[in-house]
Amino acid sequence: MFINSMGDSDSLEIRHATEVDRDAIWNIFHAVIATGDTYAFDPQMSRQEALAYWFQSDTHTYVAEENRQIVGTYILRANQPSLGSHVANAAFMVAPRARGLGVGQKMGEHCLSEARRFGFRAMQFNFVVSTNTSAIHLWKQLGFKIVGTLPGAFRHPEKGYIDVYVMFRSLL
Repeated sequence: MFINSMGDSDSLEIRHATEVDRDAIWNIFHAVIATGDTYAFDPQMSRQEALAYWFQSDTHTYVAEENRQIVGTYILRANQPSLGSHVANAAFMVAPRARGLGVGQKMGEHCLSEARRFGFRAMQFNFVVSTNTSAIHLWKQLGFKIVGTLPGAFRHPEKGYIDVYVMFRSLL
């Protein structure tokens, strides 16, 4: 169950994204990257580029919907082709108005279940910005470990060059 900002318990549905979800996904995507503090995407990335990335042919795209409003989205794909395709990769975005309400956790749990269903043996996040403490906390709660640090790999708009983490967990 999803607890909205009013404290009421509502059902949060996570489902495959469809064409009609593109505007809502773009709105979330744009709001998340515009700050330039959690993703390496150009904060000025166009709608067309963003949606082309989010809906690549080798990607499973999902939305989290509450009361017929899209409040989050995530993608799931193989981290690498061919001999590395047994390890999944994913990216998550939550609408600013829905942050801190459990949407990310529900999407993370759903994603892990989907990754197992597709036969992935592990999941890896390649580029978790070290100042994104809420994401790091959530991924650790869901069983991920920091397995590597990329020193100064992210150019934060306020903090300058900061570290990025590679996070990993088995799905077996």
